[in-house]
Amino acid sequence: MYNYENNCCRIIPYHNQHVHEFLGSTKLAERKEDPHNHRFAGVTGPAIPYFKSHVHKICTRTDNTNHFHRLDLYTGPAIDVGYGRHVHPVSGTTTFDDGHVHRFLFTTLIERPN
Repeated sequence: MYNYENNCCRIIPYHNQHVHEFLGSTKLAERKEDPHNHRFAGVTGPAIPYFKSHVHKICTRTDNTNHFHRLDLYTGPAIDVGYGRHVHPVSGTTTFDDGHVHRFLFTTLIERPN
């Protein structure tokens, strides 16, 4: 196991496991003082068995306006989108930085876009 980015990301080597790309924007924060949001993108960790499905670890940071936030969580279980493909729901709150947090809600992209 490798430690990356101040314990935010733990890269665990799995062989022959799929991953998902993801991208999104946070919801607005500091609506009265300094309304802003952030963008983020990345690739999940490999599939982790979860009951009759699986989840993925997500660990990334937002873009940097004058500060950034981290997203460090697990996706929800797989949602079938047909043709043997699936996505994962993701929702949560960023880390507390610059006096605030941001909420977010998105789905991963399909695991094999070809």
